[in-house]
Formats: sequence, structure tokens, C-alpha cells
Amino acid sequence: MMKVKFIIKILIIVCAVSFYGCNGGDDNGGGEAPEKATLVFPFNNSECNEGDIISDTQTLVTFEWNPSANTNKYTLVIKNLSDNTTRNINTTNTTQSENLLRGVPFAWYVISISNSNSTTSTSDTWKFYNAGLGVENYAPFPAELVAPIMGGLTNTNTTLEWKGVDIDNDIESYDVYLGITNPPTTLLESISSTSSSASGLTANTVYYWKVITNDTHGNNSESPVFEFRTQ
Repeated sequence: MMKVKFIIKILIIVCAVSFYGCNGGDDNGGGEAPEKATLVFPFNNSECNEGDIISDTQTLVTFEWNPSANTNKYTLVIKNLSDNTTRNINTTNTTQSENLLRGVPFAWYVISISNSNSTTSTSDTWKFYNAGLGVENYAPFPAELVAPIMGGLTNTNTTLEWKGVDIDNDIESYDVYLGITNPPTTLLESISSTSSSASGLTANTVYYWKVITNDTHGNNSESPVFEFRTQ
């Protein structure tokens, strides 16, 4: 009887060790998490005029980034900032050539992926204008809304903040829109700085806001719409 109990205990221990070996350890697969890639080209906040011209409307642009540690493959994400369409390209290389519309602003970043770890890592986001045919002055990049963050909670007196970039360095003003409808149609103010005060807002209400950036040549661009809730 003692021998039988001993054998049962041994079997329980063996099963437990086997179970831990199959299910224990790192839930992400046990490997090192990938590090984020460093972007190389097209340069940030610049005009890209080094692509191969395909037609009056398109060029072939080569994206380049440095390899990141613990990475098996990458996803290159390219966003057309004019129509907000996004292109995702999976690759094991650190360069990728894509046909892009000319005279259009783009944003791009790279996601590093590991085969042995479910965690991914995302690079910085860079913006550029794909050089257009005979373009002498480009519209500003759409403003990057900073605060309040998308879906954030804030007081009834708050400050709207954003970042503005123009490769021609000729931004003249920002039109700030704020309201309870999406998209907002009420002009809060036109201002040359990158922040605006919003006071006397209604508590427990969802507000929407956006920024239109204007340059001295009459060009403009519109940011995405962000929302926040007052408390």
C-alpha cells in the first residue's frame, strides 16, 4: 500500500512539472521583447524629392530604417494625411519601396515584431511631403493635437494645446474649433500661438475640437477631431 501511495505521489509531481513546462513561464513566448526601430528616410518634417518619378501624379519612394534588436519582421505603416487612409506593409527587410501620390503629406512609422514574444514595439512617427510637380509652397502639416488627450477627462476650464509644423516655415495662424457636435463648427478663436483657453464649459459633457492651420500663402490643413469629457 505504501508503495502504491509513493508511486501516486511521483506521478502527481511528474504531471505538475509537465504542466508548468507547457503552460508556465513567460506568457509572451519566452523571448526578448523587440526594441523599437530608428527611422532613417524619408526625413522628418521635410520635402521628399528623391523618389523615382512614375508619372505626374506618383513617385516610388523608398522607406528606410535601422534594424531593431530581437526583431524578426516589421510592419511599415504609411498614412496619407490628406484623406487619412492607411497602408500597412509587412516585411522582413529594413527598406521598402512604395508608390505614393505626389504633392501629398504623409506620416509613417515602423512596428517591430518578434516570433517569440507577443509584445511589439513602435518607432517614432515621422512626417513628410512627397514632392509635387511644380509645387513652390506646401500647405502646413495637419496640427498634432496634444491636450486634452483623445477621450480624456478635464475641468470645465481647460487649455487646448497642439503642435504645428510647416516645411516652408510660414505658418500664419490657427483656427480653433470647439463644440458639442462632431465635427465642431463653432470657431473658438484664431490665434498665432499653439494653445487656446476654453473656459465656462458645461460639466459632464463631451466636447469635440480641431485645429485648422493657415500659412501666409493661403494654404491650410485640418487636424483630426479629438474629443474630451468635462467633469
